[in-house]
Amino acid sequence: MFKEKISLLILVFASLLHLGWQKPEAKHADVIIYGGTSAAITAAVQVVKMGKTVVIVSPDKHLGGLSASGLGKTDSGEKSIIGGLAREFYQRIYSYYQNPKAWPWQDKNEFSIKGLGLTEEDGVNRTLWLFEPHVAEKVFEDFVKEYKIVVCRDEWLDRNNGVLKKKGSIVSIKTLSGNTYTGEVFIDATYEGDLMAAAGISYHIGRESNSTYNETWNGIQTGDLPVKFHSFKDLHVSPYVIPNDPKSGILPLISTSAPGIRGEGDKRIQAYCFRTCLTQNKLNKVEFARPADYDSTQYELLIRAYQGGWQETWGLFSAVPNLKTDVNNRGPLSFDNIGKNYDYPEATYERRREIIKQHESYQKGLLYFMSHDPRMPSEIRQKMAEWGLSKDEFTDNGNWPYQIYVREARRMIGESILTENEITGKNKVLHPIAMGSYNMDSHNTQRYITPEGYVENEGDIEVKIPPYQVDLGSIIPKKTECKNLLVPVALSSSHIAYGSIRMEPVFMILGQSAATVAVLALENKKAIADLEYTKIAAKLLDDKQVLEFKKHD
Repeated sequence: MFKEKISLLILVFASLLHLGWQKPEAKHADVIIYGGTSAAITAAVQVVKMGKTVVIVSPDKHLGGLSASGLGKTDSGEKSIIGGLAREFYQRIYSYYQNPKAWPWQDKNEFSIKGLGLTEEDGVNRTLWLFEPHVAEKVFEDFVKEYKIVVCRDEWLDRNNGVLKKKGSIVSIKTLSGNTYTGEVFIDATYEGDLMAAAGISYHIGRESNSTYNETWNGIQTGDLPVKFHSFKDLHVSPYVIPNDPKSGILPLISTSAPGIRGEGDKRIQAYCFRTCLTQNKLNKVEFARPADYDSTQYELLIRAYQGGWQETWGLFSAVPNLKTDVNNRGPLSFDNIGKNYDYPEATYERRREIIKQHESYQKGLLYFMSHDPRMPSEIRQKMAEWGLSKDEFTDNGNWPYQIYVREARRMIGESILTENEITGKNKVLHPIAMGSYNMDSHNTQRYITPEGYVENEGDIEVKIPPYQVDLGSIIPKKTECKNLLVPVALSSSHIAYGSIRMEPVFMILGQSAATVAVLALENKKAIADLEYTKIAAKLLDDKQVLEFKKHD
């Protein structure tokens, strides 16, 4: 019997080895970065360039976040304020496309972005702001290879028991695999702010009221809508199964809850979607497939919008190289799955996967509906049928983007809070470490029924602003909560300010700045909050970061 038990144990152990089981390991580095976003990569590169060791602990297998997952039309705003490693990223994109082999599906000379009101070349720096997803991923992987960055992929933080703190500092983090990562400084570079939350840092989810920070564009936006790009305004679309008959029931994707009072805060967050990479090239096209759970009634509102006169279908089909397009949300019912993500920021990993899958099914169903349903206007249906998923993108994921567009999740409440007043220039930023310039841009947060009995979307804000500075305190937790953590993505800001900050170039800039602060803290043997700003600014400027906007003649 004893021999049989020993044999069984040997068999089980051999099976575990065959299945890839490995003993949990411990890794140490000066700086531990959690996340696989563009900010994570620039942060890691900066740590290495400053002579310290770094490990990226990434829940993602594919690096680069949205920049490498379909967001190929860079929301950049004023490009002159993008410096350092962020600018180098776009320079590398430009260099890649100088090779004739980079154009298998299109003649380079036929790709004209000047007609889109953009500029391909940015002075002597030679940058390109439009690109294919796999090209962006290659650039990020090139950074990793060139700087010999250790990346531990598919490693998910144990959000319940995985953060060990002593005397106000993080000592180590543990992942669900059992692996432990110890370091001197930690950076949360996730869209969700998972490490920040697990470390006990204060944060906010949803929209603050306008009165919270004395803002104008925060909070609920009912009433006379300031923005009509993605609304049903003036279309007078009925929300009922039988138009204008409340007794017939309400169509899918419409909330029956009261929308709230304008300017008040709530827990709603702006909608998510996937930035799909589509093509009309027949040799590189995958036809839109009918999802297994396809339900055409979800898209009835789109038919009614067309019947009401809406005609902006192609407004955000943005051209990227090789006859492809980066598709964003456009119109009253489009790729944003409004109201279906409220629990995502705090949800378990399992629940998040369910939310992501539901968004994928909704968006795939919409693509199929628009290209196949006979109720669609024939000219739009026929044109949509010319499009398909790009066969050479996301090749190990069914040609579907790896990353859902988490436009907003948790936002830290840190040493300082960036609000509408700072990014519009009303309040002065004392310790700038980065700049942004894109519109205050929030997508819709809910779809409801108006008092007049029509369907309407709410939450869309697009307000132009001048270039602005991002304060050091917005990436630093309160010192009483943690002394050695930096948060460059889920940073400290109000909802409406985050609507501008949340652009990929800004995240790259902030990733580099966060790493600079981390290394200077180590070199000076100080808590992050105790560093002299002059030292930080000097190093940032030395590394070609831009901290002040200078108007061009």
